[in-house]
Amino acid sequence: MDYRAEYERWLKNTSGDVLEELQQMDDKAAEDAFYRDLAFGTGGLRGTLGAGTNRMNDYVVAKASQGLADFLGSGASVVIGYDSRIRSNTFAKVAAGVFAANGITVHIWRELLPVPTVSFAVRALKASAGVMITASHNPAKYNGYKVYGPDGCQITTEAAAAILQKINALDLFADVKAVAFEAGIADGRIRYIHPEVLDAFLAEVKAQSVLFGDEIDRDVAIVYSPLNGTGLKPVTRSLAESGFTNITVVEEQRDPDGNFPTCPYPNPEIREAMELGLRDCEKTGADLLLATDPDCDRCGIAVKSADGYQLLSGNEVGLLLLDYICSQRTKHHQMPARPVFVKTIVTMDLAEKIAAHYGVETVNVLTGFKFIGEVIGRLEKEGRAQDYICGFEESYGYLTGTYVRDKDAVNAAFMICEMFAFYKTRGISLPEKLEELYRLYGYCRNTLHSYEFPGSSGMEKMKAIMKVFHVGLDTVGGEKIIRTEDYLPGLNGLPASDVLKFFFRGEKENGSVVIRPSGTEPKLKTYISVTAADRASAEKVEAAIRADLEKKLS
Repeated sequence: MDYRAEYERWLKNTSGDVLEELQQMDDKAAEDAFYRDLAFGTGGLRGTLGAGTNRMNDYVVAKASQGLADFLGSGASVVIGYDSRIRSNTFAKVAAGVFAANGITVHIWRELLPVPTVSFAVRALKASAGVMITASHNPAKYNGYKVYGPDGCQITTEAAAAILQKINALDLFADVKAVAFEAGIADGRIRYIHPEVLDAFLAEVKAQSVLFGDEIDRDVAIVYSPLNGTGLKPVTRSLAESGFTNITVVEEQRDPDGNFPTCPYPNPEIREAMELGLRDCEKTGADLLLATDPDCDRCGIAVKSADGYQLLSGNEVGLLLLDYICSQRTKHHQMPARPVFVKTIVTMDLAEKIAAHYGVETVNVLTGFKFIGEVIGRLEKEGRAQDYICGFEESYGYLTGTYVRDKDAVNAAFMICEMFAFYKTRGISLPEKLEELYRLYGYCRNTLHSYEFPGSSGMEKMKAIMKVFHVGLDTVGGEKIIRTEDYLPGLNGLPASDVLKFFFRGEKENGSVVIRPSGTEPKLKTYISVTAADRASAEKVEAAIRADLEKKLS
């Protein structure tokens, strides 16, 4: 792209804040804003807010919506949701206006709600597609545009390519149709979703209970933070309606605020985002801390232990949920005949041992919860939807039902509270239960490390590094590689993806290393999984592997 020519074209055709920003750009800023179009893929769009083709703004959102409208065709219908991020509400209205102008019926949530409610509403309303305006857990300067298919799952690679082709065929300033949002509401082309749909969503969340009549103490003291996002109403409502009323909400993080003033990285994976919740736990003596990210599809927790409050990783919570669900279903004779558990290839391998213990089949999929959703869809087509018992990914995403096709932190918060109360009623803490699992199946250490490659040259550098790894490794951190899985040409029936998984084995330890570029950010990610006799041994092997990988990445 001739960034200078496109910059000049935007100067002539834009107005308002966008034009003001353009007029203040120097040449370097203009190059970064216009050297490419913001990438559209299976995750839709995600980028920093601002003027330019490589930014999230009204013009880019409108063009993407026109491309999606051309892909769907007149007479289709779309569900739209949005989170608390800067301009999310505005982008939702811009998209709605474009769809309405193209003869597409729009169903839009009246207020900001979690991302899984879009997946649910697409299926409930039999819509042709869904759009969620969100950048998940990214910092405040980001926003995004996530697209769902008629099955309520994020769009496939093929659909994304077809939509991108439609987008690329458009002139940003000449080919986009739009009507004012208020006009669309007035004539019925844009419709607010009825509250009964949210009621039905929450009913499905509560239906995931696996108590089957077992008694629990629901008066456990809970501190909850929505991290200034969408989770407050649905999370507290689903818990309260199930008897969990002893809930303290972190006041500074209660209300929606796209600036995330108390947590620059509103991600429950990061301790910094949990600090105010931990503070309130100390003040109140709470038993459990819950936090959900801004679009409420990820859930992080901390629990009281002998050494204070202990944060549990996404893998650890996933292991606990998997074992809890399996043990309860087995105990109450509620396990389906051919039970299925789904995990991503970067999620802790120890989960497979737990599933196997209960006679549950493990299905491994590529990184991204949409692939877990696709497995649910396949089971549904085979008449086996009831065989899905749960799925999770290491990045704090969980789903224990088939009512949506994306990770759901409303569901996760509900199930975690039930599990926590179940064990606490029986005098068992979650750390104690986790140690029991490690004694049974072996200690496993799983870590994620991200390496940034910013700017226009960053993508090329990442590609060059991945090419080197695709040639192969003989050892990593002194551990012998015994098998390599290269997903670039497609593997095990999964779509082609630039992902490598190396399996290693030593005298007393084994595990794997996964290397992949991020699908939404200029980062390379490495996932290290080490199973060893004890924690110290696993940490030593993991440290050696990490140091070796960092040398290779540099």
